[in-house]
Amino acid sequence: MKYALVTGGSRGIGRAVCVKLAQMGYNVLINFAGNTAAAEETLRLVREAGSDGELMKFDVSNAEETRSAIEAWQQAHEDQDEYIEILVNNAGIRKDNIMGLMPQEDWISVLGVSLNGFYNVTQPLLMPMQFHKFGRIINMASVSGIMGMQGQTNYSAAKGGLIAATKALAKEVAKKNVTCNAIAPGFIKTDMVEGLDEAALKKTIPANRFGTPEEVAECVAFLCSPQAGYITGNVISINGGLYT
Repeated sequence: MKYALVTGGSRGIGRAVCVKLAQMGYNVLINFAGNTAAAEETLRLVREAGSDGELMKFDVSNAEETRSAIEAWQQAHEDQDEYIEILVNNAGIRKDNIMGLMPQEDWISVLGVSLNGFYNVTQPLLMPMQFHKFGRIINMASVSGIMGMQGQTNYSAAKGGLIAATKALAKEVAKKNVTCNAIAPGFIKTDMVEGLDEAALKKTIPANRFGTPEEVAECVAFLCSPQAGYITGNVISINGGLYT
C-alpha cells in the first residue's frame, strides 16, 4: 500500500490535494491541528474518491507532538515495510500586519508553522524515503515568498525560507531518487483569502481571476508522479501571471 501525508489537509488546498492523491491510489494521511469536523469531511471525500485514509491530529509547529505522531505511525507499519513516500507540507497560517505593529507572537507563530513545521514533519520521514530509494516532497510556498507582500513580512519570510530550504534539501537527497519541490500559489479561493477584496485584486492578475485548490492539486499530482523524477529543487508558480 502506498501512503501520502498531507499537512493542513482538512480544508482548502490541503483538502483538494488529499482527494487528488486518493484518486491516484494513495492511502492518505490527513493531518490537522484542530478542526475535526473539517478533517472528517476530507476523509469522507478521500473515500468517495476510491481510496482510504486516516486522520492524524498534531500541531506541526510542536516538535514533540509531531515526532510522537509520526513515530507511532511508523512503528505500527514497520512489520509491513511500509513508509510515507509522498509528503505535502501544506500547513500554514497568516497573521497579517505591518511590521511596526506586529506582535512578536505573530512573527513566531507564522514562522513556526511554515518553517519549523517543515523541519518537524520532514526530518523523520527522510531516512525511510532514502532507504527505499523513492520519495516526493512538495512544499506549499507562496507568491509572498518570492516577491514579498507588504503587511506580510512574517508570512513572506516564512515562505521565502521554505523556498530556500526546498532548494537545499533537493540537493541532499537527489541521489536517492527523492525529489523536493515547492509550489508558490498566488490568490487561491480558500479560507486563507477571506476578507480580501477579490474584485480589486483580480484587476492585478493577468488571468483576471483567483485560482482554485484543484488547480494547485493537479500540480502536486504531477510532481508526485514517476514522470517528474528529474524535476527537483524547483519552485512552480500558480498565480495567473501575477508574478512571473
